[in-house]
Amino acid sequence: MKILFPFLALYKHHWIRISASMFLAIMTILASIGLLSLSGWFLAASSLAGLFGIMVFNYLLPAAGVRGAAIIRTASRYAERLVSHDTTFRILSLLRVVSFNRLFPLSPAVITRYKQADLLNRFVADIDVLDHLYLRLLSPLLTALFVIIIVTIGLTFICYDIAIMLAMIMLTLLIVMPWLFYKLGKPIGIQMTQLRSQYRSDLTTWLTGHAELTIFNAEARFRYQLDKTEQVLIQQQKKNATLTGISQAIMTLISGITFILVLWIAGNGINGNPPDAFIALVVFTTISSFEALMPLGNAFQHLGQVISSANRVHDLINQVPAVIFPKPNNITQLLAAKTTVAIQLSKVNFVYPEQPLPVLQAVSLSIKTGQHVALLGKTGCGKSTLLQLITRAWDIQQGSLLLNERPIIDYDEATLRQLVCVIGQRTYIFSATLRDNLRLGNEDANDSQLIDVLKKTELLYLLDGNGLDNWLGEGGRLLSGGESRRIAIARALLHPAPIILMDEPTEGLDAVTERHILSLLRQQLQHKTVLVITHRLIGLDKMDTIFVMDGGTIIEQGDHYTLLKQQGRYYDFHQHIRQ
Repeated sequence: MKILFPFLALYKHHWIRISASMFLAIMTILASIGLLSLSGWFLAASSLAGLFGIMVFNYLLPAAGVRGAAIIRTASRYAERLVSHDTTFRILSLLRVVSFNRLFPLSPAVITRYKQADLLNRFVADIDVLDHLYLRLLSPLLTALFVIIIVTIGLTFICYDIAIMLAMIMLTLLIVMPWLFYKLGKPIGIQMTQLRSQYRSDLTTWLTGHAELTIFNAEARFRYQLDKTEQVLIQQQKKNATLTGISQAIMTLISGITFILVLWIAGNGINGNPPDAFIALVVFTTISSFEALMPLGNAFQHLGQVISSANRVHDLINQVPAVIFPKPNNITQLLAAKTTVAIQLSKVNFVYPEQPLPVLQAVSLSIKTGQHVALLGKTGCGKSTLLQLITRAWDIQQGSLLLNERPIIDYDEATLRQLVCVIGQRTYIFSATLRDNLRLGNEDANDSQLIDVLKKTELLYLLDGNGLDNWLGEGGRLLSGGESRRIAIARALLHPAPIILMDEPTEGLDAVTERHILSLLRQQLQHKTVLVITHRLIGLDKMDTIFVMDGGTIIEQGDHYTLLKQQGRYYDFHQHIRQ
């Protein structure tokens, strides 16, 4: 249960809405109790009017009370649903924001330990389950407690004995039913959470890898395992539904027994008076009071799922980041104002966690401000890792990495992101407008700047239709690999960062477009420090320096013509590509 405390602490941000929701829930139940009780008493009293010497009966006030209770019940029910669900959505929104803020610093070191489907399950499905914590657990429990107290106080003015008996029965149910059905539902809830996670993970794998599974004749076997998991999940859902039916049956049974007891006690009269219309009032009050207790058994059988999901979310967001940035200070603010930045690595070693072999070994290189350099090497030699170290996705284990002669660990995260712009191997196009996708490079860019950068990257045709309001991504225009790559380049051109890191920036482009883009980058980025990872020869003769990597270390460096004269690895690479 302690695992729920951090999530309950988030409720303080919306305590006013939570209080209003519970007040409306209490008003709804009390209005229901008042409506049924007053109606029963009114009908009984009306039937007795004229008997026993009673010739005068005021039916106006009870009739008005019945109508008033009906109106209050309807209005408060609507308002309670509106406020409680709005509050739940706000709490879930806050929980997602808090979780993402905790999740973001974990990338990529800690995030890589989780499968993408499992990560999605924890961040979406498990957080969704946590809405039960307020909507199905906290609110019904507190509402029932307040209703019991109010009904007990009200009944003591009519019949003390019945009030105490009803209070004891209802308080016993308030304690026993949640505890009992929590114990019964806990193993089912834990297993359902695990099965849902496994099913979604397997389903995602099946959808994304369907082509490969079909090619290797494994699709039927994988589908069989998926169906088997689904059947087990359905069986657990049936068990959960059975528990729900049992809880409702127990409540109905005890409600009927209590009704008989109250009728038996009140049958001889109330407070020593002869039997009268007040018998109907206390009987109907007893029946309607159980409305407050009905959700409890069903609610607390879900507590096992809530705790299991809370454990999964807590396990994710409370991981310790592998990279911890310092807080902003005056020094980093001055560094952020730099328009040119030099990069220097000295004897850098790096090993990925839980990997036996080093990726980088004694790597030393120096890139002066404004230089354009290229990094070549076979796949897996450490080129992309080197870029990740410069963005501080990982921290080096040995050696030093300096930006403008200051260790990279001295820079706070905002300053570092302001100094460095990255064009990665994958370009993410979001389900948003063309304007929004471009402004990821510079949120302050105006429309004329966006249109200008589209012209430079030969993407003006994307303006056809609604211009910058054209929708890209899911549900919008599907971009080719080359178009996506040029969107990434357009973002980099908009970004004011003095350091540009590019990993295969012209991948997916035809030769003519590639030459145009490389020429554009040289022209637009001539005063910036540029590091390019590439497997192509086009444009390398224009680079200030070329570094050749192999086995996690730099084996050659120099300009294009110098390396050709050495007839080393770069020369062999050049000859191989030409052939």
